[in-house]
Amino acid sequence: MIEPILNLQRFLDAGGPVLWVILLVAVVLWTLIIERYWHHWRVFPRELSAVRARRSRLPPQERRIARMLLRKDVSELRQGLTRSLTAIRTLIAACPLLGLLGTVTGMIHVFDVIGFSGTGNPRAMAAGVSMATIPTMAGLVVALSGFVFSIRLQRGGEAHAREAEDVLKRDMLEGERKAGVRSQESGVRSQESGVRSKKHLTAVISTVEQ
Repeated sequence: MIEPILNLQRFLDAGGPVLWVILLVAVVLWTLIIERYWHHWRVFPRELSAVRARRSRLPPQERRIARMLLRKDVSELRQGLTRSLTAIRTLIAACPLLGLLGTVTGMIHVFDVIGFSGTGNPRAMAAGVSMATIPTMAGLVVALSGFVFSIRLQRGGEAHAREAEDVLKRDMLEGERKAGVRSQESGVRSQESGVRSKKHLTAVISTVEQ
């Protein structure tokens, strides 16, 4: 257990201070990516269920107002799905630049060694070469892996948003259909009541005339 930690320590020391910065960026980047997957898998279904439950308790509305509320709910769900993607892309773009910074600082270190002791000390030059190459490699690896998952998150968020819109639209149409049936039943009952009242009035008039 201790040996892998020591190897990691030596790797980070060989890459120089820029590699530590890349490690910090990688930790933040993957924390955000994992949080986004957690939101897609666990939080979004609960949010969608809560929106459906809230909409089912609303009284019948005009079609235009109902569609405006539908767009508002879908927009809020989409914002929740795509939250932090901008920060993720920013961190991905920063990783190659940090790798380039490590290359520059490493080459400066190499030139300092050459200027101080000439080219006769390859061991001293190797430290600068490591500082120039390892951060570049690490920055590219972190950026490429993060880029793949950010694309998957973007496509997954769009798919979930379309799914939410379809579900809410289906609920709205079902609610409108039930409201229409209830309205027709109420109209039938009103007509039946009117007929009964008319028959009763006719009977009363007949009784008075006799």
